[in-house]
Formats: sequence, structure tokens, C-alpha cells
Amino acid sequence: MSLPISSSPLEELRPKVQELKTKLETFVRDHCLPAEQVYEQHMQCRTGKDRWTVDAIPPIMEKLKQEAKRLGLWNLFLPHRLPDFMPADLSPLQYLSNREYGILCEVMGRSFLCPEACNCSAPDTGNMEVLLKHGNEAQQRLYLEPLLRGTIRSAFLMTEPDVASSDATNIETQLTKKVIVSKGKQIVRYVLSGKKWWSTGAMDPRCKVALVLAKMDYSHLSEKERPNKNAIHGAHTVVLVPMEKVKVVRALTVFGYDDAPHGHAEVQLDNIDLDESCIILGEGRGFEIAQSRLGPGRIHHCMRAVGLAARCYELMIERSISRETFGKRLCQHGGCQEMIADSRADLECARLLTLSCASTIDNLGAHQARDQIALIKYAVPELAFRVIDRAVQVRLN
Repeated sequence: MSLPISSSPLEELRPKVQELKTKLETFVRDHCLPAEQVYEQHMQCRTGKDRWTVDAIPPIMEKLKQEAKRLGLWNLFLPHRLPDFMPADLSPLQYLSNREYGILCEVMGRSFLCPEACNCSAPDTGNMEVLLKHGNEAQQRLYLEPLLRGTIRSAFLMTEPDVASSDATNIETQLTKKVIVSKGKQIVRYVLSGKKWWSTGAMDPRCKVALVLAKMDYSHLSEKERPNKNAIHGAHTVVLVPMEKVKVVRALTVFGYDDAPHGHAEVQLDNIDLDESCIILGEGRGFEIAQSRLGPGRIHHCMRAVGLAARCYELMIERSISRETFGKRLCQHGGCQEMIADSRADLECARLLTLSCASTIDNLGAHQARDQIALIKYAVPELAFRVIDRAVQVRLN
């Protein structure tokens, strides 16, 4: 069962993209949804540290990835062509706008397996976009290419336990710059220190690199060597850190779920020694990088949430038709009809709010869409939650 096609211009697709959407819908229905039970069965007998090993990764995921590649559903998120030195087979068959890709994200959101199966899951997509847009060739060869192939995974470390990290100017993790003179030559080194948590992907045994947002510390430099940067939004830098240098403190849970074998972690950064090759774009460019990553990323997250809510809505409809109470079907009761109507309205609101935001990003850029990006950040999860909550009430009736 699927929702009726909306007549909104925001949901219109070019013929080739419509073909891609149809192919993706078939992939979700025929491959991802049936695989969910196989995936869960593989994980349910694993406890403790066994949930974070290579063996814990369900083999069914690799099968899904191979099928997605065969169907041309791999790396759909890529916003533009790759550098010439990258293999051509890593590019998608069709480059999509933010709005078009958002529509496909709704389809992928119907199954928790689909985004990873298509190499379109967070935080990897955002990290790949950062490396594609801001990374140098060496960084792209070392990390972007294996991420595009799906042979490694990554993490983005920003949120901290001791500060209100929703305002990133509060970030306390420090990147201390030191200039060492050796044999008449100046050598620049960096020392990274701090604590992060809710670091999605850091528990994954396939995670090989973390992008870390840190505040610059020039206290070890002379007054002459210190840059003249007073603006609070020019004080942060994003660095690439190999995961073997990151200390994972513990796995974190959301309502009791650990999301293994991917998961979320609290991590410790204990005086990690880095060189200039680890700096992305340059010192003090952290906010620029973070903002370029967040705009499209929120489109992806919101539309996947809409997709999951739409699946729950359909399950609610099916239950309301098959279940009878007090001599009639649930869907014939006024209270249930009201829940169904409210849910359909919430779905449409969430979908069109997000696609409108995506369209603004496409036409005017993320900076001009910042108010809409902020709007969908809080509104769409609330709308999706209401739909899912009503579906639970009807399913359990």
C-alpha cells in the first residue's frame, strides 16, 4: 500500500529521476523490507562487546549493497561530479538536486536498511560531502574514495557532554598549535584534547576516520606567530582523526536501543598528535564547513523521517480496516477517523515543508534557506512523531 501521489509541483520529477524513484521503491519493497527480520535475528543473540565486532555486521547488508550497486542506486546523494582522478564507477547514474534527492530519501526512510544499502546513510554522506567540497587530493584519496566504495565508515564529532553544543561556539575541545624548530626548519604540529558524545558511528568496527570540530588554541605560539582572529565564528577548525587514535569510552542508548553495530558513543580525545595534513580547508574554517554540511543533511534526515512516518501511517490504515470493535471496523469509528485525518495532514505538512526548504537551497543556496532549515529541524520530527504515535495507538487497539 502507498500514499496517493501529490499534485504539488514540489514533488514533480524529471522522467529519468522518476524511473530511479520507481526502481528504488521496488528495491525497498522486494529486498530491504524482507531483510529487516534477517538483520534483527542476526543481532538479537549478541550481547556486550560482541555487538561491536566485524562478525556482528549482518551478512545480509553486504548482499543489499551489491544489489543496490547492480541497480544503479549507489551514492545517489552526490551533488556533483567527482574529481577526475576518482574512478568513474563511484559516480551515480544521475546527479540530483536537493529537492529530487529529498524525495528519494523519503523512499529510503521506509526501511532502516536502505540508506546504508545505497551508501547514503549518515554521518557518511555529510562527511563525504565535506571531503568532496573542502578536502584536498591527498585527503580525498585516503578517505573519500574508500567511503564512496563503502569499504569504510566514518564519524562526525561535535557534540560535547559539558556544554550546550547546539550553539557550537561553546565547543571546548581544543586543537593546540605548536611550531617546532628542528634542524633549522619549522615543523607545525597540533595536539587535540577533549571529550565528545553522541558520536554516531564511532562504535562501528568499520569506522576508520572521524571529522572533529575543535577550538583553536594558540597559547603556545609567540604574539608574532598568533593569527589576528577575534571573531567567535573563526575560532574553530575541522580535523581528520584516524579512529585508532580515538578512545571510545562507552556506547550510548536511545530509549534502550544501542543501534548496534553502528551505534553512538562517548569518546575521549587524549592529547592526540596530528600534523598539517589532517586540517580540512584551513585553520578557523570549522563553522564554514559545519554549515555547508548541515543544510543538505537536514533535508536528508527529515525526508527519511517522513518516509518512516508514511510507512507507519499505512500500517495504521491496514489495521483500522482489518480490526473490528463494537460491531464495526476501527476505521468506521469517529475517533479513529480523526486520527487518520490528522496523520495524513501531518505527513503532508512535514513533506512539503522539507521539500520547500530543499527547493530554496537549490535556487538560492543554504545561507538564504537558513530560516527554513531551522524550521524543519524542529517541526518535522514533531510531525513525524505524532503520526507514529497515532499508528501505535491504532495498531495496539
